Amino acid sequence: MKKFSTHWTGSKNPGKQRKYSANAPIHIKRKMLSVNLTKNLREKYKTRNIESRKGDSVKIMKGKYKGKTAKINIIKTKSMQIYLDGIQKKKQDGSMVNIPFRASNLQITEIYLDDKRRFKKSKSEIKTENSKKEEKSEVKRELKIKENKK
Repeated sequence: MKKFSTHWTGSKNPGKQRKYSANAPIHIKRKMLSVNLTKNLREKYKTRNIESRKGDSVKIMKGKYKGKTAKINIIKTKSMQIYLDGIQKKKQDGSMVNIPFRASNLQITEIYLDDKRRFKKSKSEIKTENSKKEEKSEVKRELKIKENKK
């Protein structure tokens, strides 16, 4: 029996949602680790969220550490957990341990731009959107000129 179905569209049942994300292949789990952007980054990159990457600066939005900002240190795709620099807690024996975060509880404040392939797709999408807007504006101008001649 297959553990994961590509035909699954969604469910209101939380158990089915958890099962989908738990049994998903690693390339789909990676997409589930997308983190939303701040408003000014949304306007700049014309996207609401982006896949998290080591080196991104994030702000914690929920939980005990709400409001703190840190850089992403480790991303464990298999367990869908993100670990941040400097956000640790003390264990009973006195040693420090990193705290795992979910991508949904974080917000990217600064993007790590050294990866050249990261924005390859989004830049081309932005170009096509801009060209479509220019075409629409040209068509509107032509229609106005025709109406003025009548």
